[in-house]
Amino acid sequence: MAGRPIALTIAGSDSSGGAGIQADLRTFSSLGVYGATVLTALTAQNTRGVQAVEMMPACFVEAQMASVFDDLEVGAVKTGMLGTAGIIMAVAARIAAFPGPAVVDPVMVATSGDMLIQEDAVAVLKRDLIPAAALITPNLDEAAVLSEMTRAETIDDMAAQGHALIAGGARAVLMKGGHIAGGRADDLLVTGHGAVLIAGERVETGNTHGTGCTLSAAIAVYLASGEELEGAVRRGKAYLEAALRAADRLNVGRGHGPVDHLFALDSPRVG
Repeated sequence: MAGRPIALTIAGSDSSGGAGIQADLRTFSSLGVYGATVLTALTAQNTRGVQAVEMMPACFVEAQMASVFDDLEVGAVKTGMLGTAGIIMAVAARIAAFPGPAVVDPVMVATSGDMLIQEDAVAVLKRDLIPAAALITPNLDEAAVLSEMTRAETIDDMAAQGHALIAGGARAVLMKGGHIAGGRADDLLVTGHGAVLIAGERVETGNTHGTGCTLSAAIAVYLASGEELEGAVRRGKAYLEAALRAADRLNVGRGHGPVDHLFALDSPRVG
């Protein structure tokens, strides 16, 4: 691909700027990739919660995707908040026809606990979108819903759920272990060939808003730049950890503030 790589985010807007489309674009720009967007939802949201959600019509999401793909040479796609069965079906059809890698962050619940997906959309997500993705990046609660198993409490549990998702049609799963108790924040990359530990240390900060969006966006950056999957995951995780370590210098909101995506402007070679 000639010129600067292009990554596309298909996600919702966070009016407070810490997650969603805004976090994705900050991540793309910080890591040197041109970012394009398809908006799926508007949220009235801040660091303390989600106050209102307005979903885009599926036909308008499709129109945005058509505009982008008809003109831009997209290197990788990431998805975030999709929300409705209609939007998921439209996105899945486009992803299935896209020759490059797609990272699906199966956004279901905000950090605040607010639901971000309609109940009937989960089955469509499992049936249509997950099999089309190069990688899915569920947190422990999302993985439990998708695998129809109890929430993982150990690395062995994470491996079992990851393999269950592979058996259910996923091509690769990054089981995010940040919510497991203890001083570690290890993730597990599970594929049809086995499981690889992606080691990480827990970063003590209250500014964790948008971590899932940021990680999946960073992985998409490295995939758009030609990195193989495991390398992209490791470098994406390194970027997120560095953004978390820098987060306490921010003073945004009175709840769970965002990570500091822009630290990378001072340290552009991360991971």
